[in-house]
Amino acid sequence: MKLLESLGGDLKHPGWMYLKAALFLIAGVATTFAIFIQIPSLQNAFLLAIGIWSFCRLYYFCFYVIEKYIDPSFRFAGLWSVVVYLLKRKPR
Repeated sequence: MKLLESLGGDLKHPGWMYLKAALFLIAGVATTFAIFIQIPSLQNAFLLAIGIWSFCRLYYFCFYVIEKYIDPSFRFAGLWSVVVYLLKRKPR
């Protein structure tokens, strides 16, 4: 159980953070390539690029815009905490 608790904590070592980023990059490139080779066309490449760009902007909004401009007192731990925050926030 102690191993599982240590795996779920905050990642603090820079080397592990770089490894995590590299694994995300590999997973993103591999899945994008796998989708594109099924039906290769300029339209599908464009749609994949727009979809990926849109999700990146949403991620930026969830973690940077909300924390820096909308509610500087709140710190998010992940996408689920953003969902909980948005559902529980008081309307202005």
